[in-house]
Amino acid sequence: MSRRKNTSVMPAPPSTVFALDERLEHMRQNCIECGVCVRECAFLRRYGTPWRIAGEWNSPRTERERLPFSCSLCGLCTTVCPLDLDPKALFLDMRRSAVREGLGHFPEHNRLVDYETRGTSSRYTWYGLPDGCDTVFFPGCTFPGTRPAVTRKLFTFLMSKVPNLGVVMDCCTKPSHDLGREQAFDERFSEMRDWLVKRGIRRVLVNCPNCYGVFEKNGGQIRPETVYEYLAANGVPENANLSGAVSVHDPCPLRDHPEAHKSVRTLLDRMGLEVKEMKHHGMNTVCCGEGGNVAPVDRQLATQWGNIRREESRGRTVVTYCAGCTAYLSSYVPAVHVLDLAFFPKQAAAGQAKISAAPLTYLNRLRLKAWFKRTIKAAHERVRPEKPSQS
Repeated sequence: MSRRKNTSVMPAPPSTVFALDERLEHMRQNCIECGVCVRECAFLRRYGTPWRIAGEWNSPRTERERLPFSCSLCGLCTTVCPLDLDPKALFLDMRRSAVREGLGHFPEHNRLVDYETRGTSSRYTWYGLPDGCDTVFFPGCTFPGTRPAVTRKLFTFLMSKVPNLGVVMDCCTKPSHDLGREQAFDERFSEMRDWLVKRGIRRVLVNCPNCYGVFEKNGGQIRPETVYEYLAANGVPENANLSGAVSVHDPCPLRDHPEAHKSVRTLLDRMGLEVKEMKHHGMNTVCCGEGGNVAPVDRQLATQWGNIRREESRGRTVVTYCAGCTAYLSSYVPAVHVLDLAFFPKQAAAGQAKISAAPLTYLNRLRLKAWFKRTIKAAHERVRPEKPSQS
């Protein structure tokens, strides 16, 4: 039963960057415990409403170290809130606060942090900008490692349409962002962004939903666009001629981007596939289970998201447009990446898409780096410096 209180929402502080105390007070003053978000989320069913979590955050009983790291940060709570509150932002600030206090450093997160460190190292990064370049392709980390052939085909197609297209092989540092390591994130992302802005880059084409979200919120003068929107506007590269019904899992970093949702469905329709929607889709999508890196510290909570997809897909193949989602959902349902279908339709539709696993993924990224260096006539090039540079 919800608390009875004035349902008019107290205005949020004018700054877009809240201090944690401000977020806690805003949630305590405005959440009416209606239960809508709790019904959608196993994390909230365990720990309570956002009002309760905010009210008890400074209590000695609160699991300050573990609680915020059990939230997937998928944002469904924020989407369904009838008062437009933002619990997701509160839980992210709790992660940041825990890190500042010396908490939240789980050994289980070391693998992800190491993955990001490799992805931003001089060995794996390469920036290549031709003369007159204002648009770059940003393939991300997981996708090019697991799907190098698709990455090459995708870039070749984009390069045929976008004059002077450049490439940035780097990590957007979303892991640091979501783990509450805000100083590491700010330093690494801003160094990359500022270098690109100074050289005239104003658009970045991304295939990773996480990269899109990072550039959208932090890219400044650089505007992100998903390759799915670009492909939908410029034609499917291959004549797929497929048939059958599939469901679409919309990655949660793109839940507020209906243009991407529509574009993926447009591509599938052109391939000959019928989309049968699951209950949770579009803006109301659920996490695949990988979000927030919850699984290493609380697998029970993480698996509940995959179980939802198993139930809602009803045996149909699930198409998604995130390499991480594809891999994670494959433990629950037949899952395929839409770009596998776009560039290798017959193999992907037959469940035979060529997907590499570690450690081969790292070798694939090095080979792609060499391929990009041969393919692009770069007027400006670099690898990521080991220390942030202002040049």
